[in-house]
Amino acid sequence: MEELLRTNDIVLISFVESLLKEAAIPHFIADQNMSVIEGSLGVLPRRVLVAEDRVEEARKLMREAGVEAELKEPKKKG
Repeated sequence: MEELLRTNDIVLISFVESLLKEAAIPHFIADQNMSVIEGSLGVLPRRVLVAEDRVEEARKLMREAGVEAELKEPKKKG
């Protein structure tokens, strides 16, 4: 899986997760249980990971939804 975005904004995470579910893009929200350690302060960002073979499709979906500024830079090949 490849990181699509990283944020502390739980509303954004929910929105992105909804978009990915509707598009049937396999994804995983990492670090969401870290709130137990941090005391629910929202200090530690959550990461949205998507299947490597669908990352470009997910990026396009995020651009169309207006959250392009939140996207993590793609991995450099080579």
